[in-house]
Amino acid sequence: MSENEQVNQNPEKDPDQWVTGDEPITGPQESYLNTLAQEAGEEVPADLTKAQASEMIDKLQGETGRG
Repeated sequence: MSENEQVNQNPEKDPDQWVTGDEPITGPQESYLNTLAQEAGEEVPADLTKAQASEMIDKLQGETGRG
């Protein structure tokens, strides 16, 4: 397989379609999200799900230039 024909082995999936998206935020997500939120001057809502945390991380990465 040439470089142009490589298949993405880990395609991005919409967090709304995650099987485990409704589960509580993971420890690493929470830690990273708190770091990003602090840099962006935003508050992290309590009781986020994995999917909600992922979406907020994406948003804050754009705002802070990380990512």
